[in-house]
Amino acid sequence: MSAMRESVVRMANQIARNFAVRGDEEAAAATAEHIRKFWDPRMRAQAFALLAERENGLSDLARRALDSLAKDAAANHG
Repeated sequence: MSAMRESVVRMANQIARNFAVRGDEEAAAATAEHIRKFWDPRMRAQAFALLAERENGLSDLARRALDSLAKDAAANHG
């Protein structure tokens, strides 16, 4: 895994872990919102690419947040 990919996984998991105290649904939404607001488009693209990989290192909460964000991005651009 490249250094950027490792960073994306680490940061997504940290963000999700920080919001986890809110409960699964709210934490996933808050994680997605944080990534949408603060991540560079290249970082988001890298994160979305990870979703296609079975063993990507993302926590379940981070994966759910990114999946939701990717679906929203696709709906708004497609």
